[in-house]
Amino acid sequence: MKELWTEKYRPKTSSDYVFIDENHRQQVAAWVKDGTIPHLLFSGGPGTGKTTLAKVLINELGIDEYDVMYANGSKEARKIEWVDKLIGFCQTMPFGKFKIVLIDEADFMNPSSVQPAMRNLMEDYSHSVRFILTCNYPNKILPAIHSRCQHINIPKTDHTEFTARAATVLVTEGIEFDIDTLDSYVKATYPDLRKCLNLTQQNSQSGSLIAPNVNDRAVGDWKLDCVAMFKAGKIREARTLLCQQSTPEEADVTFRWMYDNLDLWSKDLERQDQAIIIIRNGIANIPLVADQEINLSATICELARL
Repeated sequence: MKELWTEKYRPKTSSDYVFIDENHRQQVAAWVKDGTIPHLLFSGGPGTGKTTLAKVLINELGIDEYDVMYANGSKEARKIEWVDKLIGFCQTMPFGKFKIVLIDEADFMNPSSVQPAMRNLMEDYSHSVRFILTCNYPNKILPAIHSRCQHINIPKTDHTEFTARAATVLVTEGIEFDIDTLDSYVKATYPDLRKCLNLTQQNSQSGSLIAPNVNDRAVGDWKLDCVAMFKAGKIREARTLLCQQSTPEEADVTFRWMYDNLDLWSKDLERQDQAIIIIRNGIANIPLVADQEINLSATICELARL
């Protein structure tokens, strides 16, 4: 079975990790030198390297594998029953200097039960346990937990660097590709590098990167079709697909994707400025318009006129 590229090319050390902010590199180096960390909260978009940075820290601090507890806030750690397991882990003495609890998607943890319980444990076992939380939306984490953590927001890389990193993996794997095909994958997945690598690996056949088969499409790959339609000038078809696939709960994410791909609306910089204002107005209308499909569709209609 082929190794997943996301794991094969996941940085293992801080020297391999791509820091967007140099201050973050210096802070990590200081923690490693001191051999300890405070409770940490890493925030940022999907695929920006939050969990990778946490694992780099665990690796470079030399934490024993038996002293690390992994959990996901959108799965097992979402329920109050999981707290009993967490208490049991915290109560036992560490093999090394301290234990680490790494919780991905901590913003999905129940704010009425699980988060308050975890807050108490962070306080009670601060001498022997460190918590590392990752999240997309830090505003969904209780203020009492924020106050006990050092918060680091991991910024997304820019389009050029994102494309270069994806291209480097393809070249290393000996996969031939043309820049327009890769650009479609970038536009469909940016800034989620993990998803970009998964899709490009999935669609690399016989040593070449191909456009995915429309009739054999994995869930979530619809954005590739959407990008292709926009590039071909099929605005109405693209609008229909985008409105069908985007849920009301993901309205802000959809508008952010539209903002991250301004060149779909126009190559002219002044018109891209106009597009930003149109997208901003669409976001402002989210709480005002009952039907989010109509709001999104109207926004795309305005963008198409640029």
